[in-house]
Amino acid sequence: MSSPRSLMGAPIAAIALIVAAASHAAAPAPAAEHAAGPASAADPASALADGEVRRIDKGQGKITLRHGPIANLAMPGMTMVFKVAEPGLLDGLEEGEKIRFKADRVNGALTVTAVERATR
Repeated sequence: MSSPRSLMGAPIAAIALIVAAASHAAAPAPAAEHAAGPASAADPASALADGEVRRIDKGQGKITLRHGPIANLAMPGMTMVFKVAEPGLLDGLEEGEKIRFKADRVNGALTVTAVERATR
C-alpha cells in the first residue's frame, strides 16, 4: 500500500494536469487559421449604396440623394441631404443621374466620401 504522502501528491498532480489542459484549450488558434480574414468579408463594391441625385448644392458642399439601404450606417432607403467630403465629388454630376456612393459619419455629419456613376 502507498504511503499517505504519495497519495496526497496524486490529487495535486491531477489538478495540475487539468489546469494545464484547460489553459492549452483556451490558447489562441495559430495565425494561419486567421490569415484569410473573416469568412463574411464584404467585397468593396458591396459597400457602395445605390442612389439618384435629386439636388446638388456646390456652394454648401451638399447633395440630396434618393438612396437605397446604406449597410455600414444601418440606414434604410430614403431621400436626404448629405455633406460631401470633397467639393470635387460633385463635379460632373447631374440631377436625375444614377450613382453608387459611400457614406460615413464624419465629425458627426452624414457625409458622402466616394461617388461613381452607376453602370447601366
